[in-house]
Parts: sequence; structure tokens; C-alpha cells
Amino acid sequence: MRILLVEDHPQLAESVAQAFKAVGWTVDVLHDGVAADLALASENYALAVLDVGLPRMDGFEVLARLRGRGKTLPVLMLTARVEVKDRVHGLNLGADDYLAKPFELSELEARVKALLRRSVLGGEQQQRCGPLLYDLGTRRFSLEDEVLTLTSREQAVLEVLIARPGRVMSKEQLASQVFGLDQEASPDAIEIYIHRLRKKLEGSTVRIVTFRGLGYLLEHQDA
Repeated sequence: MRILLVEDHPQLAESVAQAFKAVGWTVDVLHDGVAADLALASENYALAVLDVGLPRMDGFEVLARLRGRGKTLPVLMLTARVEVKDRVHGLNLGADDYLAKPFELSELEARVKALLRRSVLGGEQQQRCGPLLYDLGTRRFSLEDEVLTLTSREQAVLEVLIARPGRVMSKEQLASQVFGLDQEASPDAIEIYIHRLRKKLEGSTVRIVTFRGLGYLLEHQDA
């Protein structure tokens, strides 16, 4: 899953980004509101962590512009402001959660997981496709009760597919969740990850179907 982190304090941004990457998420880090607004308008994210006190455009304005474009992307706001009116203002603009600084990285990670669980998995802790099970809490896939060993990008592709049952996902859509802004997003590379995943799903009733010219669909075939 790809997350946008917008924080103007370099050390804090680096600490949060490293914690998110350790979980296995793809993270884009930006440091000002204008850059964040442009990224949110042009890139695909599963969630945004947005600081309120940003240069060039504050977090409230970034959020307001995001919601003005009709985007329902989950947004967790970070702030050093303790006044209730500021938190209320952010929530009224459409923030999904609020966390005051200073905070523990473990709490931020838990809040992000909770938002992802509600937005991506419909509030469920687990997602299933036949014998293939995904647990958001542990971020583990298991097939017929055996844990699947996946690379970070294989994991990202399979997360997108299992979270959208019955939907065909194009190579471009998959690439947008696998590669960050600092990486070359190669839709053709998705074919490699799909091939590897198919090998790991061999022998089961779960398969990745190709719809030529459209993309891929994860499905379970009854034996």
C-alpha cells in the first residue's frame, strides 16, 4: 500500500517514513503543502498523513482542496496545536483522524492500520479469496494455512488485488501502488510480479486471471 507523508520537520519525517517502510508500505515523503496538493491531485494513494503546519500551503488548505476534488482518501492529520477548535476545524474539513505531537510511532502506526482497515478492507481485519487469507494486522498472506513468503513488491501487488475482489486492476493502477515518487514506475515490471505470484499460488484454487488489454483479477475457482 502506498502512503503519502507530508511533514516539514526532516528528522520526524525520516523517522516516520522508516517506521512505515519497516511495516512494508511504500512511502512518498514531501515537506510542503503545494507539493502535497500536486501529488494528491496526480498520484494514487491508500492514505495520507498530513501535518497541519506546512510551508507554502497549510495542511488545512491541502485537505480542503483534496475534499473539494471529491476525493475520499483517508487522511490522518498531525499537529502541534492543542486547541480543540483546531482539531474540530480539521475534522469538519474531512480529516479522518487527528494525532497531536509529540506522539509515539507505535500509536501512529496503529491509527494508520485502523484507517486502512476501514477504507481498504471495509472494516474487516482479514480479507479472503478462497484459501488465500490476508491479515492486515500482521500484513501476512497465508495459503491453505501456510504463510506465503513474498517480496515487498509482490506483497504490494497482491494486497491491491485481494482488497478489490471482482475488479480488474490495470498494470498502471497496480504500478501506482507499488512504486513511489522516487522510483521509476514501470507498468511492464508488474508482469514480472504477477508471474512470480502465479508460481506461488500454483496448486491452489486461487488464480490471477489476465484480461488482455485491461489488467488482472484475483479469483477463487471451486475445485
